[in-house]
Amino acid sequence: MFNIEEQLKLLPEQPGVYIMKDKNMHIIYIGKAVSLKNRVRQYFQNSKNHSPKVRAMVENIAEFEYIVTDSELEALILECNLIKKHRPKYNILLKDDKHYPYIKVTMNEEYPRVIMARKIERDGAKYFGPYSGSYAIRETIDIIKKLFKVRTCSRAISSDKALSGRPCLNYYIGRCSAPCRGNVDKEEYKSMMKEICLFLSGEQSELMDELKIRMDDASEKMEYEKAADYRDKIIALKQIQEKQKVLSSSMEDEDVIAFAQSEDSTCIQIFFVRGGKLIGREHFMIPDGCSSSSREILTEFVKQFYSGTVFVPRDILLQEEIDETNIIESWLESKKGSKVHIKVPKVGEKKQLVNMVAENAAIALKNFSQKLIKEEQMSKGAIEELSDVLGLDELPSRIEAFDISNIQGVDPVGSMVVFIDGKPKNSEYRRFKIKSVSGPDDYGSMQEVLERRFKRGLEELKMLKLKNIDTNPGKFSNLPDLVMIDGGEGQVNAVLKVLCGLDIDIPVCGMVKDDRHRTRGLIYDGRELPVSRNSEAFKLITRIQDEAHRFAISYHRSLRNSRMVKSVLNEIKGIGDTRKKALMKHFGSIDKIKEAEIEELKSVQGMNESSARSVYDFFHKR
Repeated sequence: MFNIEEQLKLLPEQPGVYIMKDKNMHIIYIGKAVSLKNRVRQYFQNSKNHSPKVRAMVENIAEFEYIVTDSELEALILECNLIKKHRPKYNILLKDDKHYPYIKVTMNEEYPRVIMARKIERDGAKYFGPYSGSYAIRETIDIIKKLFKVRTCSRAISSDKALSGRPCLNYYIGRCSAPCRGNVDKEEYKSMMKEICLFLSGEQSELMDELKIRMDDASEKMEYEKAADYRDKIIALKQIQEKQKVLSSSMEDEDVIAFAQSEDSTCIQIFFVRGGKLIGREHFMIPDGCSSSSREILTEFVKQFYSGTVFVPRDILLQEEIDETNIIESWLESKKGSKVHIKVPKVGEKKQLVNMVAENAAIALKNFSQKLIKEEQMSKGAIEELSDVLGLDELPSRIEAFDISNIQGVDPVGSMVVFIDGKPKNSEYRRFKIKSVSGPDDYGSMQEVLERRFKRGLEELKMLKLKNIDTNPGKFSNLPDLVMIDGGEGQVNAVLKVLCGLDIDIPVCGMVKDDRHRTRGLIYDGRELPVSRNSEAFKLITRIQDEAHRFAISYHRSLRNSRMVKSVLNEIKGIGDTRKKALMKHFGSIDKIKEAEIEELKSVQGMNESSARSVYDFFHKR
């Protein structure tokens, strides 16, 4: 049994990271301290000075552990990494990094590419970002493709040996220099990639100076086509520069960070200024509101944002002071390799710049709040209307919808989608491969899916009760308030029979379609109930029905494609299960495998000259 009072006495006075856990051993808070003994003990002393959030967190602490570090800087780095990994309930959290993509320049490859990446890896590549979304990245990569003839294919290319066959379409339209055919010198290609990195770093002026030197040099050598190419790049870069707003007369690299708060959310806006020009901006919504101080939120933002980003500017301008400024500056300097200054400007041009970012944060927060209110009204209104149509005593907060997909009884599957308060909850979606039913029997398939779903739910609830666990960590232990079936009265009766056999009393309705396969209304309690097409309830029913159908179809297609892939690859001599999986993981589809050259097939893990030749010959000699 963990005794908090006794463990507090054993805390060391060294710096480190402390980890708070609840009674289910879930990590609920991670923090760092100059002195673990002093910091952790503060939580369990007089709670009058604690914020409501801290009081709520302390009430849930069942035990804690700690990691001693050599310095406060080490503790800061460890804290950032652990928060990102565990995402504790009571820490201030940014959205997961995977939602903010990066541009990756694969400098670890012999002939690098420019692609989108969802996370940063230690693979020798260069990363730029994060960006607010994939649209911003696609737009930037498109500009790069127009300026530079960089390759876009994923073929394994070596300077030792050019691949056989014709180059791809990008070569013929002037978008690729075709390194796969040995059309470009390796060093020349690497030099082009360095130019791309300068462009992505916002160093357009430096890049233009470099291009002008090359243009003059090519012109002197009477290489006029090459000189004209450099000239066109310089013109394009000038046009990009003219579109960028000049924000700072100091022409420095700066990140400007400011925020706006409402009762339940904080919006942090960051402007990226490179060479005095605004090259991009991001905003982050933190659903914390005023339960934490603005100083605390801003401190955590700076730590979490720069733990995940690659580029650190020389100056970071903030709206207000943060905690641990000196130690955070030291940490950022170790990342950048040179001096970093965190400043809170009080007057002048930089103060005006911070104010402008704060105004943008306030606008973004207002728009976000209005969007949430509108969505809340639509979702709540739809649930209320649906409840009225069905005559339910209580609003159905959790709705589960089921659909069956098969083609003439082949690869039958079932889907379960979940809507909570009128919004889809993707993490709760489940899918089922039909096991006990043969042929195109939708009634039997639906009964199997519902029986498996609710039997599993009852078993999990029983186990949770035996273990005396209040939370519901099971995959099926949360039971719905309403079950919706994609089908008519026959499907509804089949499902009711299953629920009755399990002694479960949950309302079940069917979502029926018209002759054009469009949502028509609901079947409930033995009769069809009309629903106004202009109502929010009808829109919700349509969304649920479409989502259940989409989820079922996508699973059915994946099984069918997998079966087809196996049947094709099974015919190739020397290709077993391990190589089949490796080929599909590398290429993604049979069509891509068909198009691959022998050298590219050889590069796949587990493949050799003989197996690569077998695959190539199988598709090219048929």
